[in-house]
Amino acid sequence: MRLRPTLRLRLTLLNGVLLVGAGAILVLLAWLLVRDALRPTDELLPGTTVLLADGRSMDAASWQRQLVDSASGELLAKGLAALLAIGTVGVVGAYAVAGRALRPLHQVTATARRLGETTLDQRICYSGADDEVAELADTFDEMLDRIAAAFEAQKRFVANASHELRTPLAVMRTEIDVTLSDDEADAAEYRRMATVVRDASERANSLVDALLVLARSEAQTGRRLGRRTECDLAGGTVNALSAVRREVERIKLDVQTSLEPAPVVGDPGLLDRLAGNLIENAVRYNHLHGRLWVRTGSDGQRSWLVVGNTGFEVDPADVPGLFEPFRRGGRERTGARGSGLGLSIVRAVCDAHGGTVTAVAQPGGGLEVTVNLPAADAVSVADTVSR
Repeated sequence: MRLRPTLRLRLTLLNGVLLVGAGAILVLLAWLLVRDALRPTDELLPGTTVLLADGRSMDAASWQRQLVDSASGELLAKGLAALLAIGTVGVVGAYAVAGRALRPLHQVTATARRLGETTLDQRICYSGADDEVAELADTFDEMLDRIAAAFEAQKRFVANASHELRTPLAVMRTEIDVTLSDDEADAAEYRRMATVVRDASERANSLVDALLVLARSEAQTGRRLGRRTECDLAGGTVNALSAVRREVERIKLDVQTSLEPAPVVGDPGLLDRLAGNLIENAVRYNHLHGRLWVRTGSDGQRSWLVVGNTGFEVDPADVPGLFEPFRRGGRERTGARGSGLGLSIVRAVCDAHGGTVTAVAQPGGGLEVTVNLPAADAVSVADTVSR
């Protein structure tokens, strides 16, 4: 097996180098101190002799050199032996300690290797000391929670989209099969069948268009928009109100508007779709002789669009779920009008433009949605600074 420069090996080698280096410095200092300290004859007169224990007499200077050489050699030999022993014990100990300290990292690696679409429920669940490794393990577990939530949301989105698309297709096939199997069907029956098929195809086409807008908006979230043009939320709101005028007249809504200039910089198509979805939802989920109010404005730093409507009562606890795909009034795929993607697209467009969207349930029924986006002047100043 190839020897890899793992973190454990590098920590061990670093600890060994530091330990052996420090020991070598200590041995060297001790050797120098011994050589300097063992000079007892420096204060004697030249030619002085010393009497040794075995009865021999020897010149003091020669005896001193012999004593220093002997003591220095013995110190170096024992010091190097001790340094080797300490270094060996230190390296082995450092290898063991590093392995124990890095064990959670191996757990992270093993967990990451086991992860798959069916094993996203596994976690590290580190229970050691509250140190950097514990922080890494906890962060990894939190990341897995977010990934698991994203996978579940994706599965739910695909299932709901499939259901929504299957419904109009099933309606078209049923109408065609029933009409063709009727030998007595006349032109009026075929005309009725064609009308049903056309309505179902329009519903499927609207759903596909909404999915494309949602995908386009989410793809630009956190990135630089492909198109950046200065436009006015008030202008897009006027166009959206004009598009639903017939429906407003049909159910006799009381429309109140206060459209002050609200300049923003962004993708005009997405911003028009944002205003259109809010207005369409406010009309679609309203009731006969209800109210619809729309306000736009700007304070130089942010521009806002407020759309409120009367309608059926919404539980405040259901409001956050309204921005999830295929949710209508806190209910999932109830068969009501619309695709259930309106507010999801609004949120995605706001995220793509660095803005926010909030909704508040109204007493007695209805909803008020507020969109806040960076004003055009604020965006221009930020772009100038970034350049």
